[in-house]
Amino acid sequence: MIGSLVATAFWAMLPAYVPNNAAVLAGGGRPIDGGREWRGARLLGDGKTWRGTAVGTLVGVLLALGLNRLSDPAGAALGADLPTFALPAAFALAFGAMCGDIGASFLKRRSGRERGAAFPGLDQLDFVVGALGLVFLVDADWALAVFTPRVLAVVLVMTPVLHVVTNVGAYALGLKDEPW
Repeated sequence: MIGSLVATAFWAMLPAYVPNNAAVLAGGGRPIDGGREWRGARLLGDGKTWRGTAVGTLVGVLLALGLNRLSDPAGAALGADLPTFALPAAFALAFGAMCGDIGASFLKRRSGRERGAAFPGLDQLDFVVGALGLVFLVDADWALAVFTPRVLAVVLVMTPVLHVVTNVGAYALGLKDEPW
């Protein structure tokens, strides 16, 4: 039962887990804040770009559509009832994850942190809050059916662990400048 719950939580969050990584790979382009400042600090910084947001969202949506094709065989192999993604839910998870990360960048700048600086807690859950908030707003029926209280609990425990492990791994491989 625990394995099925973890598989469902992970599967349901994949369209939100991947977009920020895809945005980094797409990197560059015009910053969303256009270089503007507020109270002497950039609104967001150079790391939040229109291209990265668009590419990250597109990759998340395409991943969700691909997962739809794999849900039955993967679910049978894992012994879990894996969800499929309605298009509004797929978009909301991917774009919401990007928005959560953008919001975190804004909060980091307001707290005086530079780009790449650690902000424990916020760094691990910003995109989850954005993704879940938007999916519950855009497709509440789908979200309520998929993100049961137990699945949400697993997401909130699993995500920070996955975040730390993947970031430390990327740092060790030289793909990131800092391990957070």
